Amino acid sequence: MKTYVVGGAIRDELLGLPVKDLDYLVVGATPQEMIAKGFKSVGQDFPVFLHPDTHAEYALARTERKTAPGYKGFVFHADQHVTLEEDLARRDLTINAMAREVDANGLVTGPVIDPFGGQKDLQDKIFRHVSDAFTEDPVRLLRIARFSARFPEFCVASNTLALLKEIGQSGELDALVKERVWQEFSRGFLSERPSRMFDVLETIGVFEKFFPSELLTKNNRKFFDLIDQSASSDFNLQQRCAILFAGLNRASINDWCLKWGIPSECRDYALLGSEIHEAIGRGLTSAADILQILDRVDVWRKPDRFNELIMVAQLIGDPVDILLQSHVAAKKVNVADIAARFTQQGSGELIKRAIDDARRDAIKEALV
Repeated sequence: MKTYVVGGAIRDELLGLPVKDLDYLVVGATPQEMIAKGFKSVGQDFPVFLHPDTHAEYALARTERKTAPGYKGFVFHADQHVTLEEDLARRDLTINAMAREVDANGLVTGPVIDPFGGQKDLQDKIFRHVSDAFTEDPVRLLRIARFSARFPEFCVASNTLALLKEIGQSGELDALVKERVWQEFSRGFLSERPSRMFDVLETIGVFEKFFPSELLTKNNRKFFDLIDQSASSDFNLQQRCAILFAGLNRASINDWCLKWGIPSECRDYALLGSEIHEAIGRGLTSAADILQILDRVDVWRKPDRFNELIMVAQLIGDPVDILLQSHVAAKKVNVADIAARFTQQGSGELIKRAIDDARRDAIKEALV
């Protein structure tokens, strides 16, 4: 029985990047032997065990066989006879198919084991598939796109690109669940250069399967570069969504969010960012229009969201001084005093109108 660290931890270590998660693989053991050593079984699809002291996950070496469409359509085989190389052979890319042996405490002790040339591909900055079984898992198409955003200096090997196009045309992508798609895309959005993810999807020919086609128009392509700039400025995920969709209308954004189950906060930022961009483009000269924007953002209860959307508009190049000045002026309205004056009349709607009127008047004064 031997234990190894495998996959991304080895890749990141060789690249000089921080290693965040260690994936442990056990070769030559049975489930019964793992349990006898104090490990707790937690695996559902295949044998995974929690270390009795560290609670880290240890998986038994396994092979897999495609039995149905989609990324879950596999039957896994794990026993003590599956070798390390057989396990590494089922992985997606050569740079993720390396291992190092560890001791009983999980500390790395052995040299890099690299049966498929991952170190050479790291040096050459190439994404290359391990085997033709690569095409059996459609999630790998999304992973390559996401990896391209994280490692923008890497390119996809020509034969791997051909297999990606094969996946795109196979119909396998239709079996993907929206939660898994969003998981990959959100990580791509938060990577160093998100636009590389879009470039790869477009090259493969599947961009419009996952994103609105309007994003590929000349006017909207500029937002690909801007989302890269937002990455350099460490914008959060919601802000990056707002930048990408700033040029789209409400219906397109809602359709995309519904299709892929986008979290409500990301959807709201995208919708509000688009609304602000459109309003500024029309020209914000009316106090009523400005107040409507401030109300839509709910700046009174969510000032942080307003500030983050202002940062989005500034990065896009929209002039925001009028919104900032109007907000400062409207914030001076004494809401508590207005509510007290109208409380006896017992109308919440009346109080709301009075507050709106006072804020609108304050904005008008600020615009003079």
